[in-house]
Parts: sequence; structure tokens; C-alpha cells
Amino acid sequence: MIRKIFIAFVTSFSFSAVQAQTTQEQPGADLIIFNAKIFTGNHAQPEASALAIKEGRIYSVGSDVDILGLKKSETTRVIDARSRRLIPGIIDAHTHVLNDMAYNYNVRWDGVPTLRRALNMLSEQAARTPEGQWVKVIGGWSPYQFEENRFPTLGELHEAVPDRPMIVQYAYNRAFLNKQAMEALGVGTDRFPKLPDTEFEKDSRGNPTGVVHGYTWLFLALESMVPQPTFDEQVSSIVYSIHGLNRVGVTSIIDNGGRWPYPEAQERVDVLARDNRLNVRMPFVDLQLGDGGPVNMVDLELEAITKTAPISPGQNLHPTLAHGHEYRGAGEVLSGEVHDHENFDRPAVIIEPEKMRRFVVQDVMKLVQRRIPFRMHISYNENISPFLDALEKVDETIPLDGLKWSLEHAETINPENIDRVKKLGGGIALDAKMALHGDGFIKTHGREKALETPRLRKLVDSGMPLAMTTDAFRAATFNPWVGISWMVSGKSVSGSEILAKDNRLSRAEALKLFTNGAAWFMNTESEMGVIAPGYLADLVVLDRDYFTVSEDQINSISSVLTIMDGKVVFGAQDYSALSPKLPEILPAWSPVKSFGSYHGEK
Repeated sequence: MIRKIFIAFVTSFSFSAVQAQTTQEQPGADLIIFNAKIFTGNHAQPEASALAIKEGRIYSVGSDVDILGLKKSETTRVIDARSRRLIPGIIDAHTHVLNDMAYNYNVRWDGVPTLRRALNMLSEQAARTPEGQWVKVIGGWSPYQFEENRFPTLGELHEAVPDRPMIVQYAYNRAFLNKQAMEALGVGTDRFPKLPDTEFEKDSRGNPTGVVHGYTWLFLALESMVPQPTFDEQVSSIVYSIHGLNRVGVTSIIDNGGRWPYPEAQERVDVLARDNRLNVRMPFVDLQLGDGGPVNMVDLELEAITKTAPISPGQNLHPTLAHGHEYRGAGEVLSGEVHDHENFDRPAVIIEPEKMRRFVVQDVMKLVQRRIPFRMHISYNENISPFLDALEKVDETIPLDGLKWSLEHAETINPENIDRVKKLGGGIALDAKMALHGDGFIKTHGREKALETPRLRKLVDSGMPLAMTTDAFRAATFNPWVGISWMVSGKSVSGSEILAKDNRLSRAEALKLFTNGAAWFMNTESEMGVIAPGYLADLVVLDRDYFTVSEDQINSISSVLTIMDGKVVFGAQDYSALSPKLPEILPAWSPVKSFGSYHGEK
């Protein structure tokens, strides 16, 4: 009873100062959260009920009575978590915000439960899309998430969007184009890009139907041929994609490159950084595609960071936010010639081993010599082996010696190569695409192979640096809870068993791959991913208890309160009033304005 009276006394006048700002001279915490079920991720103090934050860092974690006793200032914000689960902020160590600066142009099918509703969304958007613009769905969804468990038909898509160009893109696997889109792109003429491994489905007369299959380069080319957003619309797209991330509890990402290279992409981020409106920590690696045609991506990278706009690994372009926009090195694509596209609807892309070895010796060595961290996209074990063969040779002459490098994706890596990566001091950034596309993987590679893809248990038990990522926004959804659900339950979005029982993770293990495990890739292991004194104040209060809800509810978890750098960046339900106001979305007809970033947001 005494404890309850004490808490009531301390909090009775705290909420009236909810918008007040603490100055450095004032004593006490800037923010206190109490009455929470805190999963700290800290073995020394695994659980707690309250924490205190000052100047962007956690400075005490403990009981309600102890932490509320640290309130020394009238301006301290005190938040009652109402017995909700609190976890460290989620770190997505591989995603592509800066590849989707047309985010606000796209209808998001992420999480939509039925194809019927997805088609209705297209129809509604077609009615508000102005002439000269397209109706677009670009990634983030899977046909296996729908109750109907299938792709839309061309007839359904034509009926939904009868009078605007339309593209519906499934990962980097296939796209559906209506008649207006095919005419605009010049399908069947010299205007359409001639890229290898591009295949149009054709009707009985030999005419393209509008369904096109291909790999990454095809879909990047198509995206460059549709109407482009203005500079202000690109900035707005970053704002709203980050809002979507905050809504699912993401507080830090590593942007893993895209078609807008350094330093061009960073000009958009700088607009938000200058005004302290970047609501996620966003270290980046850089991908230099050039202007088309064969290029040496490593040489272009070295040119960009040493001559065009000199920058050093670890240098932070954000003026105030720790790890706000740091350069973390080169990747994830370091060469177009050895890129093994992860299209699970097609057989594995196997690179000629000697070509892979030659690339490492000639190009990756340049990065090692200059101590530039690098990330290498490799999906298939057959390509990982020659890459490691050559990297081991490089290490003999120019020791990696603590240089941060990683394999990105590595879906089919075998136990021997896991051990080799660990011995070389590398990490592996997995991704959760099997959660969305595993049913397609089974059709191509078989169920037995799928059940061990990736080898989660072996990877976790190895003790090597390891993260789970989303690889959003095109290859998969940006919602990390879809991947967490898959790791724990072994089920894909269709409900199919996709991971063997002995290849699944506990809830704590799965969460670690999106928190403290992911911090290694940001070079922040000692200050991120854990709720502990001295760590950066990034944390999430969840709408349901991750550790007790049924497995089938995990993929529906979202945040009710997301805090980054000690500041509220997202609030919902009884914390809605704390959420910062977003600027008006651009353009005014944006699908995100009407539908939100994820199913159920609006």
C-alpha cells in the first residue's frame, strides 16, 4: 500500500509537464518509465520494472520505487507503461530506406490479409492518382500471405486499374504490368531494356501478357523509367518510411545501398539531420552502380569516398545524433558480375568459382588494404566457398585483423563455411525472406532443403557475430516481427512449416538477432541493443507481451511507444498525444496518406 501511495504521489504532477524540456543544469532524469515488464537483454540484470534516461542515455534500471526516487526535477517526464512489455529498440542491420525514396508513391501491401482487400486498395488508389502518374505496388508482400494463397490475375489487375499505368512487383522476382504500363515502357520495342535472364510470359499469339520475370537489374531499370519524385517528395518519403519503422519498434537501421549513391542520397538525409528530425539512427554502406553498363563498383566507391566527397569509415554526417548517419563502408553489392540474385522462384545463380576468386583478389583486397569495412551479398553456399577461398588467401598477406566485414543473406551456408567466416572474424547478416517466400523456395529447391534454410541453430550456437534483418522494402516487408515469428514458430506467412523444429530459436534468441546481435554490425556492441546503464536510450513498449502471447500473434506485434535517443518518436493508443506531429505528406495523392505504411495503421 505504501508503495502505491508513493507512486501515485510522484506521478500526480508529472504528466502536466509532459512537453517540458530538461536543461543540462537541472538535476534528475529527463524521462522515467515505470510499471513495465522490462526485458533488458542484460545477463547481469535480466528483468526490471523501471528505468531512467538522461541526455539520450539510460542511467539507471531497477524497481519502480528506486527509479521514481530519482525524479529530482519538475520537468522530468514520467510515463506509466501500464504493465506492458518493454524491450530494447530493434536494430535492422540490413534494409534499404534510401533505395525507396519513392516510398510515398507506392501502395504498401505489407500485412494485407486477403487478395480481395489488396485489389480494392489498387482500385481506390487508381481513382485518386493524377494523370501522368502510375499506380504502383513495389515489394514488401507475398502471395502466400493472402487468404487466397495466390498471385493476382492480370484480369483482376486490369479491372482494378483500368485507366492508369500500373506495376505490381513481387520482390525481385516478377512484375505485373497493365496495357498502359507496357505502352509507356515500350515493351516489345527497342526502348525496353535488354537485360539477360528477362522473360515475358506470352499469350497464344506470342504477344507479351504483362507478366515479366527477371532479376534485380531488371527491376531497378524499370523503376528508373517511371515518373520520379521531386527532391521534397523524396525527403517526405524518408520521413514516412521511418515512421513505418518506428511503428514496429525499429530505432536503428543500416542502410545497405541502392540506386541513389553517396553523396547524392545523403543530401536528402541532411535535410532531416539539420532540423534534428531523423527519427532513426541510420548508418549506411554505399553501393555505386555507375551510369549503366559494366563498371568496377569498388573503384567507383573509392573514387566517391576519397575524391568526390571525402569521408572515413565511422565518420558521422549527423551533427548531433550518435551513430545518426555514419559511413560504415562498401557494399552490399561489390560487383555486378558475381551477384547471385536471390530469386527463390528460379534455380540458384551459381557464379563460376574462378571469377569469384579473381574478384576477391583484385577488388576486395583494395578495401582490405585501406581498412574499409565491406559487406558482400551472397545467397548460396556454392558461391560462398570460392569467396572464402580467396579471402583466406588475402588474409595471409594482408591480415583482416579485426576489420568489420560480413556476408549478407547467406541463406544456404553450410556448417564448414560458418566456421570459416567466424575464423576470419566476419559476421553474417541473415534475412527473413524465407518467412515470406519460403513456399516458393520449397517449389524450387524442395521441403527438405527449406527446413534447414538458413541453419539458424548452427549459426546461433557458433557464437559468431550474427543478425537477422528484413532486407526491406522490396525484397521483403520492413516488419521485423514477421521474421521473428518465423524464427520462433517455424512457419511462413502462409502457415506452412518452413523450419525444422530443431532449427528454430527461443523467443529471447530471436529477439537478440534484432537487438544486441545486430549492434555488432553498427560497431556499437557496448552501447546498443541492451537496456542497461550507459547504453543509448533506444527502447520500445509493445502493444502485447512478446514473451507470453501465442505464436500466431507474434507477427502482429507493434509498438505503442518508441523512444530513440531518449525522445519519443512514435506513440499510439494512450501514448498518441506524445507522438511527434508529422509534416504533411507529399505528394497529396500518396497512397501512404490513405492506407498508412502497414495494414491496420489506418
